[in-house]
Amino acid sequence: MSISSWEFKSPPGHKNMKLVSACLVGIKCRYDGKSNLNRKCLKLFKKGGLIPVCPEQLGGLSTPREPVRIQKSGLVLTELGKDVTKNFIKGAKETLKIAKALGVKVAILKARSPSCGSGLIYDGDFSKKLVKGNGIIAALLKKNKIRVYTELDEVL
Repeated sequence: MSISSWEFKSPPGHKNMKLVSACLVGIKCRYDGKSNLNRKCLKLFKKGGLIPVCPEQLGGLSTPREPVRIQKSGLVLTELGKDVTKNFIKGAKETLKIAKALGVKVAILKARSPSCGSGLIYDGDFSKKLVKGNGIIAALLKKNKIRVYTELDEVL
C-alpha cells in the first residue's frame, strides 16, 4: 500500500487531509527543541493535505521540555518525576478535535513517542527499552477509528 492509495471520503474542501506529527515535517517541537525531520513526510507535506500537529504543545507543554515516559500505572511523568498526564490528555483531545473537524481518517505519527508512538513506545524507566503500547494520542485516534501509521511504516 502506498500513501497515495489512502483514499477516503473527506468533507468538501478537505480532500484527503491527514494528520502528521509536526516534528516529522521539520518543526522544532521535540522535547529537546529539535525536529525529527523525515524527508518523505516533508515531501508529502509540501504537496498539501498534511496537517502538522504537536499534541504535547497543544496540551500546554513548552519547547524545550523534560523528556517523559508513560508509566505502567498510565501516568505520564517527566524524567524528574513531574506528572504531565493532564497535559498529554488535553493535547490528545485537542488533536482529536482537529481531526474530527477536518474529517481526517489517517495520521502519520512519530514512532516510539509517548504521545504519538504506535505499537511500540519507550518503557517508563527511561532505559530506552521498547515495550508494546501506544502513545496517548495514537491510542485516542485509534479508539476513534483513525488509522495510525508512523514514519517507520512501509506505507511511506
